[in-house]
Amino acid sequence: MYNSVAVKVYYTYTMIALHSRVRTKHHYTTQENHLAPQHRYISAWTPENFIQQDEEIHGDGDHYISKVLEHKGHPGQAHKSCSGILNFARRVGTVRLRNACLWAGNIGQYNYRIIEEILRKQLDQLSPEEQTIEIPEHGNIRGKEYYQ
Repeated sequence: MYNSVAVKVYYTYTMIALHSRVRTKHHYTTQENHLAPQHRYISAWTPENFIQQDEEIHGDGDHYISKVLEHKGHPGQAHKSCSGILNFARRVGTVRLRNACLWAGNIGQYNYRIIEEILRKQLDQLSPEEQTIEIPEHGNIRGKEYYQ
């Protein structure tokens, strides 16, 4: 049974669960005591754990993992992405992972799949080209004053 405030689950006329409803789109309401034991370890991980592991890999202050954590809405999703990304250090080495993170950061992508793709295509072994485009000054460019 459910209404606008709560969801009640019954089994043989006995209420076995009561959950408050959250109407926010894509909002998670996971309760730790409802997780299976093999999934509870996720709640023991904190963003600080991942950032510390990232510092050990990068060491230069470029924290790709902190950007991944910012872009994920739910800790469980962030945990999975961060664990996968940091796991690449064991598989391909810290140098390749660092370079892949630099590549992904340059294009503004912060997720597991982009790191996997960069490593698979060995783009991390190429030097990323930094492109700075300067627009020359000329009379046809209208300033912000024109649009007021």
